[in-house]
Amino acid sequence: MSSHILVVDDVAKNVKLLADVLVVKGYRVSTAASGEEALERVAADPPDLILLDVMMPGLSGYDVTRQLRADPRHTVLPIVLVTALDPAKERVNGLEAGADDFLSKPINQAELMARVRSLLRIKTLYDEVQSQKAELQAQKAELQDWTRTLEQRVADGVQQLEKVGRLKRFFSPQLAQAILDGGADDPLKSHRREITVVFMDLRGFTSFTETADPEEVMAVLGEYHRAMGQLIMAHEGTLERFSGDGIMVFFNDPVRVPDAPQRAARMALDMQRETAVLSQSWGKRGYQLQMGVGIAQGFATIGGIGFEGRIDYGAIGNVTNLSARLCGEAKGGDILVSTRVVAALEDEFEIEAPVDFVLKGLHKPVPASRVLRRKL
Repeated sequence: MSSHILVVDDVAKNVKLLADVLVVKGYRVSTAASGEEALERVAADPPDLILLDVMMPGLSGYDVTRQLRADPRHTVLPIVLVTALDPAKERVNGLEAGADDFLSKPINQAELMARVRSLLRIKTLYDEVQSQKAELQAQKAELQDWTRTLEQRVADGVQQLEKVGRLKRFFSPQLAQAILDGGADDPLKSHRREITVVFMDLRGFTSFTETADPEEVMAVLGEYHRAMGQLIMAHEGTLERFSGDGIMVFFNDPVRVPDAPQRAARMALDMQRETAVLSQSWGKRGYQLQMGVGIAQGFATIGGIGFEGRIDYGAIGNVTNLSARLCGEAKGGDILVSTRVVAALEDEFEIEAPVDFVLKGLHKPVPASRVLRRKL
């Protein structure tokens, strides 16, 4: 785009002379016949440079220059004063008024174009610097906004992690996340669902507690709970409770899974292997402890159990009782599973033929099978 030059002079032939020269050189030219009109032109269509006659009726070139310089928008607008008066004296007056340069009449075209090009080049460089400065300011503001947003996201994330951490002290990771996400109905509200329940406890624990110091009992329980807890989370089970050496876990709630019985059996086998390692350590200290496991599948009512201030996530139904009774019959190192669980495990696990067990609280014998290992 060509630069815009405003020519101001009360003598029409002077205006035409300057305008014709500038237009030929490719500049866009506007004109004004007085100082007042010049100010109106600048306000309506700001020029890139002004050629301003000094002696005019009304506002002189000096007056126009001073008013323009008083406006922050025009502090760097190039102004060239043009006069037929004493050059030395008028140059000083012009510079004091705020002009950038000075031309004497009659105008020398070569000198005119040299001064115009020089001042416009300076103006262009200044505009580029200002544009870059404005862009940097915009980028700085954008960066500050982004930083504030990031800081808020980090703060929200930390707060979310703290909430999850607190909830995980009482609930399984899946339930804690379900509570925070709020993506489903209230997970603590009672509901009915088919689940696979795993119950386990330690053989020999009662006699162990009768002879061992309380501190040693707590140390053993800490090792046992820590090892089992890691495996429960690894297999994405829902921990219902720790009760001394007894642990109850279930699958398929609050997060539904397509392979609840298989997950339960895989977890139980891993737990038995880990408990065998712990048993060797305990045996060196004189404690004979092994784990028995019972697994059953069926429908249960699940939801929050407790009171305001402390709520556990629990399952109630015959399936939990059956799992606990099978665990009670399991010998150290055994995993006993109900017939419904066997049907889901046969393709992946080696399982003994079912045996009838007379379980406490049940009138009829209940068939159950031992899970031996996963098939190769």
